[in-house]
Amino acid sequence: MPRKIRDLAGDLRSAGFEQIPGGGKGSHRKLTHKKYPGAITLSGHDGDDAKPYQERQVRQAIEQVQNEDI
Repeated sequence: MPRKIRDLAGDLRSAGFEQIPGGGKGSHRKLTHKKYPGAITLSGHDGDDAKPYQERQVRQAIEQVQNEDI
C-alpha cells in the first residue's frame, strides 16, 4: 500500500527540510534543506497516494542529508 503525501512531507520535515513560503502552485509544495542542493517538489494533496518515484526521491534526499552529518 503506497504511503500518503502527508507522510512524505512529514518525513522531510523531521529530517530538517522546510517548506518554501509560497513555493508551488495548487497541490505542489517545495521543501529545501541547507545541506541539500535544490529543492524537493511534492505534488498531490495530503491524502493522495504517493507515487513510487516520489517515495524514492524523498528517501534519497533524506539519506543524502543524513550522510553529510557524518
